[in-house]
Amino acid sequence: VQLQAYGGGLVQAGESLRLSCAASGFSFDDYAIGWFRQAPGKEREGVSCISSTDGMAYYADSVKGRFTISSDVAKNTVHLQMDSLKPEDTAVYYCAAHRNFGLLVASMRGDYTTSMAYWGKGTLVTVSS
Repeated sequence: VQLQAYGGGLVQAGESLRLSCAASGFSFDDYAIGWFRQAPGKEREGVSCISSTDGMAYYADSVKGRFTISSDVAKNTVHLQMDSLKPEDTAVYYCAAHRNFGLLVASMRGDYTTSMAYWGKGTLVTVSS
């Protein structure tokens, strides 16, 4: 069972990247999937997550209007389209799975009392100015 995050890279401010999170060994049908990021010297930050049951999505204020999360259940993959990237988006991005969308949203807002079912290894996004 694993989550694999990929798609990171080095881009200039204003450009776009698409991150993907692929699952193996379990079905996305039963989980909400989210993206977190952590910049050097900073705490982990919730970015976005999506419900597998109804496609409802959550976005942090810092990315709202620039990032779009989507789910391809048939391919067991979640994408994070990141447009208009800023240097402050530079971070290692991690995807995670949780059985409860509401608790995943709470975790994104800073409630760390809930635990993720699975974490993927991070992918580095670097945005130069």
